[in-house]
Amino acid sequence: MSKKVSTRWIEVDAGEGQRYDAYLALPPAGKGPGIVLFQEIFGVNSHIQGVAEQYAQDGFVVLAPDLFWRQQRRVELGYDDAERQRAITLMKGLKPEELQSDIRTCVAALRARPETASFKSGALGFCLGGRLAYTAAAIAGIDAAVAYYGGGIQDQLALAPKLQCPIQFHYASRDESIPAAAVEKVREAVAGKDAEIFVYEGSTHGFNCWDRGSYNPASAALAHGRSTAFLAQHLF
Repeated sequence: MSKKVSTRWIEVDAGEGQRYDAYLALPPAGKGPGIVLFQEIFGVNSHIQGVAEQYAQDGFVVLAPDLFWRQQRRVELGYDDAERQRAITLMKGLKPEELQSDIRTCVAALRARPETASFKSGALGFCLGGRLAYTAAAIAGIDAAVAYYGGGIQDQLALAPKLQCPIQFHYASRDESIPAAAVEKVREAVAGKDAEIFVYEGSTHGFNCWDRGSYNPASAALAHGRSTAFLAQHLF
């Protein structure tokens, strides 16, 4: 019988006597480079868990932190209007300084695991998580980052000079929340950095999520291939 990806929830030390949950996916080899996977606003739901398992199958040790733990633990939302409104409410309750703390503690927890010993670690994120992967590249000392349609990156360009590692951005050409002008601001801000920016024609926000109406399998497959090659190049 061939080896398979194994998954479980673990606890991460948040400091000051607090702990939060994170979804861990281990590759068939049982060890490898680490990836902190940052969720969309819908929590560490079945799709994010699936992405963790996808990258674990590619050979990475993936840890997806529960970012809403201070408000409600292990949020797993869907994509209808009511769930979306709940997700937006939770997102508005997040505080930048707490998110930065969670970025640092989750990266530290991943690097401390025996499965990532002697390997490098990076970050990957989608929407809200895309912005956090970008933030991690500036503050957490990771080795590579990939940001999918990172909402708000264009408003946090003061971090761009602080980027400490190679970074790859993926955007949709028809993203109503991240217009082409915002992508160009990011492109200008990271000029001279080890950065790649890809725009997927005909795609909309959330094109990677197979559970959403915006899913674009051609763009998702192309982006996944680019992301995997990029992370393999910089983390293995």
